[in-house]
Amino acid sequence: MTHKAFKSRAKNWNCLVLLALFLPVWPGSAALAADEPDLIFRRSTVFKWVTPNDKLATYGIDDPEIEGVACHFTVPEKGGLKGWLGVAEEVSDISLACRQTGAIHFKGKMEQGDDMFRQRRSLFFKKMQIVRGCDPKRNVLVYMVYSDRLIEGSPKNSTSSVPIMPWGTAETAVEKCGEFIH
Repeated sequence: MTHKAFKSRAKNWNCLVLLALFLPVWPGSAALAADEPDLIFRRSTVFKWVTPNDKLATYGIDDPEIEGVACHFTVPEKGGLKGWLGVAEEVSDISLACRQTGAIHFKGKMEQGDDMFRQRRSLFFKKMQIVRGCDPKRNVLVYMVYSDRLIEGSPKNSTSSVPIMPWGTAETAVEKCGEFIH
């Protein structure tokens, strides 16, 4: 390989690395449907002598489009040197529980399977998504969490249902989720 060809490849590689580092902070590039989740707690699962331990982390997040619904999910977080540097690819084992936390009010129309939240689970190719839908027959909101990759996704998933119920003594009528689906 000539010096000129080597320099050209090195320049291309440097551009890719800079792009990979810059894209996650570019406005709108990681388009989260909801705000960042709140860390509730972490528990170590695998002890490491020098580097951070592997952990399970539980987070809470409010649905940004539907008032009165919150979800909690638990994700594994890799420790070790790769986890410490932020380049470890996280596994797809994610659990999910969503509940009604107040009177439910829809902020607008939505599509079945809309993203409620999404988060990168590896440096480049893997992301976790929480999507929502509506079962109009039962007036139930349905949330599903799964992870996917650019080439191959994971069949591992978790589902949680939130029946829309009256909240408090003053509320007698409940909104119907089917009226807010396109």
